[in-house]
Amino acid sequence: MPKIANIQLNSQDNIDNNLIIIQKSIHAAKHGGADLAVLPENACIMGPQGQLANRFHEMVDFYARLAHDTNMYILAGTLPCLTRPDGTPTDDRFRQSSLLFDNQGTLIARYDKIHLFRASVADGVGNYDEGRTFEAGDTPMVVSCVIAGVTIGVGMMICFDVRFSALCQKLRSMGADIITVPSAFTHTTGKAHWQSLLTARALDSQCLIIGSAQGGRHHFTHKDKQHTRQTWGHGMMADANGQIISSTNKTDGGDFMITYADFDKDEQDDVRKNMPIFKCQVDL
Repeated sequence: MPKIANIQLNSQDNIDNNLIIIQKSIHAAKHGGADLAVLPENACIMGPQGQLANRFHEMVDFYARLAHDTNMYILAGTLPCLTRPDGTPTDDRFRQSSLLFDNQGTLIARYDKIHLFRASVADGVGNYDEGRTFEAGDTPMVVSCVIAGVTIGVGMMICFDVRFSALCQKLRSMGADIITVPSAFTHTTGKAHWQSLLTARALDSQCLIIGSAQGGRHHFTHKDKQHTRQTWGHGMMADANGQIISSTNKTDGGDFMITYADFDKDEQDDVRKNMPIFKCQVDL
């Protein structure tokens, strides 16, 4: 039965320091018996994305080696990229790309965030508009993997995507068994909505939802000014019945925290068989 490690980070604006922590967390997950490790959004940096985008291929190599050396599947949170999946350049904004590596170190899937965060939040930061920095993707992604001998369809989302049930149900219709949601929810929106959204999407799709989170305070420099963000943490996994089966239960757990859950595909198939909601849908 595949074992999943959900890794919560408190990434800062020093890429190389973050990489050391990521490496430690992945090796700890391996020691804990994990077959798949899921990292949060902005795992390599919290703050301006340009310097990380310039190191995109280096980061791909870093994760590929890490997956190979630990013999684990790794969902590498997100990385900013200046090219689209077809190799064409973006419009000078970044794509927020989530990458999945198999246990041989091969990059097997890339998903570019479709729904970009735009909101006014009473958290001291105020207005968020990812569209100023990122170009939206347009292609849902599900990839078939054999993890610990079990064939699993991995559907991929990123953070704000979790608010949109239609995308989650699309992934299920494409063959998803689990759905990864690397995230960096603000403390304010996370406290209000994070658990409810993960539970709702699990019920919508009858998939295991893996909400990997940033948690704590993040300090970075932008335009020569010091800034601070606070993220909600509480990395969680919700099963096809909408039950929270794994949670850090904390906003800030230091450099990293890991929770684990086994994925029982037969049990999930029984949930789907007993309540066949995808055979009941009608066009309204």
